[in-house]
Amino acid sequence: MNLRMWTYDLAREQAPTLDHLFQLAMLTQESGYDALGLYLEHRFAYPSTPWSHGKGCVTPEMMRRLQSEFPSLQIVPFINLLGHFEGFIYTEEGKQYREEQFSGLQACPAHEGFVQLCRQIIDDTCAAFDSELIHIGGDETAQLGVSLASQQRMAELSGGDETKDGKALLFGEHFGPLARYVQEKWRRVGVWGDMFVDHPTALDSLPPETLIFEWQYFNGVKEGAAKFLEKGFKVVGCPAVQTYNAVWCQLAETEKNVREVNADVIELDLEGVCVTTWECGLFGAYDTLFPAIRGCGAILRGESESLLDQYGASREWAQLMSDELAALGGSFTPTKIRSSLKVRLLLQSNPFLAWMHHVDDFREEDRGRRAIEIAERALQAAPTEAEQGVALFLRAGVEFVALAEAARVEYAAGRPEAAIAKLAITRQLFDDLANVARRTHRRIGGSLADIERCRIAREHIERVLVRIRQYGDRSLGYLPSWESITHPKFVPHDQANWWLINKWANQ
Repeated sequence: MNLRMWTYDLAREQAPTLDHLFQLAMLTQESGYDALGLYLEHRFAYPSTPWSHGKGCVTPEMMRRLQSEFPSLQIVPFINLLGHFEGFIYTEEGKQYREEQFSGLQACPAHEGFVQLCRQIIDDTCAAFDSELIHIGGDETAQLGVSLASQQRMAELSGGDETKDGKALLFGEHFGPLARYVQEKWRRVGVWGDMFVDHPTALDSLPPETLIFEWQYFNGVKEGAAKFLEKGFKVVGCPAVQTYNAVWCQLAETEKNVREVNADVIELDLEGVCVTTWECGLFGAYDTLFPAIRGCGAILRGESESLLDQYGASREWAQLMSDELAALGGSFTPTKIRSSLKVRLLLQSNPFLAWMHHVDDFREEDRGRRAIEIAERALQAAPTEAEQGVALFLRAGVEFVALAEAARVEYAAGRPEAAIAKLAITRQLFDDLANVARRTHRRIGGSLADIERCRIAREHIERVLVRIRQYGDRSLGYLPSWESITHPKFVPHDQANWWLINKWANQ
């Protein structure tokens, strides 16, 4: 096998139409890949889980149409059968399978009905997909052994022998039979490699034909792949287009990662490369990544052109939103975690978290003003609404922090009406972003949740404006701190913020 594949992350709130999927398949073929991976989680309408079918999820009928139109392209399903099961366990019907109550993303491998559910999901997947390869997940199961049921099962498996890795035994007992079940359907099974690096004895439970997908997003895969090869397994190297950790995308880091992984795959004679793309919710837009995806395909074919050069008419925009923004440092520095600005502005239903954590950073070295200048230049250079929307998000995020700080200054000085005037401007920022999210949804099947996040942010700003008017004149006998009065859990007369101090505050 010389696999060249890229994966489309459906699970992060994407809602593509059949036309969007056709567009992705065409891109895949034109870019020289031989397979398109669909990372599904809960965004596929498994017949066995009608209670998990969120609006806009991909259906078996859509898969049949897609495979009929692109018979030479392998459409590979990536399902999740333990970790990253959050889209199931946060439904009323699915919460019975959770490892912990209202925490984390993992199902419980010791739940008596969960294995049967996994087998039903495999049945549904094999019925809908023609691919010879079925990927059953297995990554990021950090909650192994948390529940009482899992602890009891680990103790039973280890027989009280503390020298044995109980988590490896539990993990292997779960995935080994599921892998063999896939094989019984005459399909090849794939799994992620990270948990087997942490718990290597779990490899003993896998059938030797299992294909291990070793993902490394900031280094090559040589070290991890060598361990799997020693055990006799075939390995696929998996780099990432780095969007999850950026306001838009870290092109330079992406290119470095893809080239390093591809070089290791060639040197170690591995089974191929799977270029992953993650998290185009929070105002990502897949169509702005198409040139980068094409560029990654070119790298796998041995071509030398940079990812930035793939952007053609939007090259200036891409350089601004990637290289020049990263060069500002601070919050825009490429890291290994999610973009803090995106998360704090929208993900926690409290945009003032962005102010609290970024106001000093944006003030340092005039970073905020310079970021807005980059956003303005990117808006001028953007050839389509796709690129414009990403630049608008950058500008809006930084502007919100600046306006919230200006309002805070007036509030602290005892001028509540002036604070209201400053803060009221931010409502339009979220109205504009909601329109961007709607257009992205229509254009490329983007996140419906982003539209709601903007609505929730705007509603919270309205609440804060009312609070400032009511309590900004010290009518409570004290002036609540800006952090307190802007928080969703603020309670008048609770001067001590007991909702914050109590250790149960976020449970």
